[in-house]
Amino acid sequence: MSASASSFSLSTAPRRTSMIETTIDAAAAIIMKWDAEASAYAGVTSLFYESKSEAMQFIKSVNQLQEIMHFLVSHQDSDPEKLTQAQRLMQIAMKRLQKEFYQILSMNRADLDPESVSTRSSRTSRRTSTSDYDDDGSPDDEIRTVGDSISDGEDVSSMAMSDLKLIADCMIASGYAKECIQIYKTIRKSIIDEGIYKLGIEKLSSSQVNKMEWEILDLKIKNWLQAEKISLRTLFSGERILCDYVFASSDSIRESCFAEISKGATLLFEFPELVAKTKKSPAEKMFRVLDMYTAISDDWQEIETIFAFQSTSAVRLQALNSMVRLSESVLSLLTDFESTIQNNSSKAVIPGGGLHRLTIYSMNYLTLLADYGNILTDIISDWPPSARTSLPEPFFDSPDSDDSPAPAISVRIAWLILVLLCKLDGKSKYYKDVSLSYLFLANNIQHVLAGVRTSNLLYILGEEWIAKHEAKVRQFAANYERLAWGKVFDSLPENPTASMTCGEARECFRKFNISFEDAYLKQSSSVVPDPKLQNEIKVSIGKKLVAVYREFHDTHKSTVGDESGASLFVRFSPEVVDNYVSELFSVTINSESSSTSSSTSSRHRRDMRSPVRV
Repeated sequence: MSASASSFSLSTAPRRTSMIETTIDAAAAIIMKWDAEASAYAGVTSLFYESKSEAMQFIKSVNQLQEIMHFLVSHQDSDPEKLTQAQRLMQIAMKRLQKEFYQILSMNRADLDPESVSTRSSRTSRRTSTSDYDDDGSPDDEIRTVGDSISDGEDVSSMAMSDLKLIADCMIASGYAKECIQIYKTIRKSIIDEGIYKLGIEKLSSSQVNKMEWEILDLKIKNWLQAEKISLRTLFSGERILCDYVFASSDSIRESCFAEISKGATLLFEFPELVAKTKKSPAEKMFRVLDMYTAISDDWQEIETIFAFQSTSAVRLQALNSMVRLSESVLSLLTDFESTIQNNSSKAVIPGGGLHRLTIYSMNYLTLLADYGNILTDIISDWPPSARTSLPEPFFDSPDSDDSPAPAISVRIAWLILVLLCKLDGKSKYYKDVSLSYLFLANNIQHVLAGVRTSNLLYILGEEWIAKHEAKVRQFAANYERLAWGKVFDSLPENPTASMTCGEARECFRKFNISFEDAYLKQSSSVVPDPKLQNEIKVSIGKKLVAVYREFHDTHKSTVGDESGASLFVRFSPEVVDNYVSELFSVTINSESSSTSSSTSSRHRRDMRSPVRV
């Protein structure tokens, strides 16, 4: 019981009657002044806008009137006429407060928009902690606290929130919670629904989503990603803050209000589930699905906080269902990606042993996937590994061992690359020139390595995996070099400076000329797109060929005859050989056509048959 009510109980009957009459008369004076039915001025003017101090006095008078009514009802010897008068005044006061509550909500729509409210959350929470009076406090204490906060120069939205809380507390305490709640729900729900509409969140069916062209659906997903952030950061967060503040005196009321107003949140989280279920599966869908999963996952703590009420559990459940469906879609799309690699049946030979489209496509896909490493780790963690029976045993070198099992994502990505490499191995066999098949493998594995080194795949697969595949590139490059240039190497003597007869020297030069011209013409259209690998192969060939040939040339040029005779047998100078080797792999080849290769080979064939200064 408040101090005022206690004073009624302890007073003598005459004094008590006098106090009751005084309180009722004081309440009647201010309440009737603001009776819209009795005063034209009151009908067109806002109490809280016109005079803040008078509004505070109005609330105080209503609270005191409520105490008197409780006292009169609880004492049988009370004057029934006084109770009737107090009840009539209370009804008039409640109509006034309903009008004020509606006006404040309506006139301050812009200042009470969720974004403005959410940015003031810290100040609001501090103000709530000071203005919510304890059980042993009095309504006067609350009015004084709120009055102080208003006088501190708070902005419009903060003042409006304080006014709404005062009115709500007063109406709830006076038994008019239903009327207050109805006004709040009607106005605030319209604001939230309008915000949802402006964000482009709409009710869609599964069939509607399935019928959409991917370009349209992609735009809707991009819009959803923005709408999800905005709606959580401002729309629903701001409304939750406002609702909690205005109805801080009643947990059940603030839960009921927020649950009703925020029903659109369920609609927000239905869309990702529809996207996950759609039968469309372009490559781009994977990354949109991962974007949506990431958005919900990153904001999960916020979702649980904003929609923590039992009555809003449907929102949390819908968000969770969408995450489950999205994760299932990711696994399905990964399976589709693997099947795309395995089912690639093209037998077209890439000119010059260059990069296969499948390699470029697959690595572009995987490097983009690696940017979602943390999310993929969560999704793939419980996914069973693929069966390995379809692939040859020598290719099993994924980053996994019995001693230290690798993370599921590392095993899965290594497996997908393994599937790609096995497919490339099969395609290499379509080359008639075996040396080109090895160059093809070296080029494509080098491209895979480049993609791994320059992306998050490096952290997923690790240095050991890279080292193993670098060794493969070196092995394939060495095989190419041996098969493509072996006859040229063999045409030169092991000891290039050893003495020879004229005939032996001429025969050696003849063999070198034929083998070098044949090898160069065959390899002039070969390509090595990676600069590092290209340089390593040329340096290796140069060390084994140019240096040895230079020694042989300088030692035995004069052996084959005089100047005119030497030109018949010595067709290439060391500098020319060095230049030809330096020009290797510099031809750009169109993977769709060998026209460039053919024209380049013809040019080099003419050049090599032209007289060469020795």
